[in-house]
Amino acid sequence: MTSDETVPAVGVRPLDEVFAAIDRVNRRPRPWTGFEHGVLGAYRWAAGAQIAAPVTAAATAAATSGATGPGHAQLLAECQAAAVRLHRVRARGEDHSYVLGVHRALAWLCGLHEDRP
Repeated sequence: MTSDETVPAVGVRPLDEVFAAIDRVNRRPRPWTGFEHGVLGAYRWAAGAQIAAPVTAAATAAATSGATGPGHAQLLAECQAAAVRLHRVRARGEDHSYVLGVHRALAWLCGLHEDRP
């Protein structure tokens, strides 16, 4: 690879690191928790493997700005939507594990923290 070439990325993470994270979740024993479903849904959407966003269900086919999936701004927007949804679901006393998984995965992809879920 020359210095002019860029490494494909999802958010701030190299694409191969994201695929490794997807594989890691896929290898977990089933049945999966809501958290694991949320993490996997976020990873798949971010990598371009599913059209509907995990929280807003916004279709990304027409608005995708990245080569493999949503662009960084879209990832951040979905992460913010997950944070808002998480707050609302917790306030109502409902199960929040799925939304928490989505938020943690998107925050990791966006570089908001280094702890890969």
